[in-house]
Amino acid sequence: MADQPLVGIIMGSKSDLPTMEACTKQLEELGVPYELVIASAHRNPDKVHEWAGSAADRGLKVIIAAAGKAAHLGGVVAAFTPLPIIGVPMKTSDLGGMDSLLSMVQMPSGVPVACVAINGAKNAAIYATQILGATMPEYRDKVVEFKRQMAEA
Repeated sequence: MADQPLVGIIMGSKSDLPTMEACTKQLEELGVPYELVIASAHRNPDKVHEWAGSAADRGLKVIIAAAGKAAHLGGVVAAFTPLPIIGVPMKTSDLGGMDSLLSMVQMPSGVPVACVAINGAKNAAIYATQILGATMPEYRDKVVEFKRQMAEA
């Protein structure tokens, strides 16, 4: 997107991208600029640290972290940034995503990660826009209009 990204999307694997397209599509429909990076908390910890640690200074306001299996990515990102984190647990072949979901909602005290449903990429985008709307009226207006249209459908 051409504008300064406000939402950062990080996912642990390229295989998460098809599911997360619902997130990017929803952000685009709401007019929210974003950036996207693929970096695993386990395979690329230095890249995750660098990206998350510099997120606020780069102008990001909220981060969406998608991960499967042990799903530590959201918590690791939360350890390196003061920004709010929304976790998207990915459906897995082993336990259908319950492993991801439970990993995300059981973050230790002091390391909060909000969590949407398994493969809940679209809701993550809407929630990120709601967070932006708390201080940016143009995004609050986008959410109000989105909900109005949803009610009329």
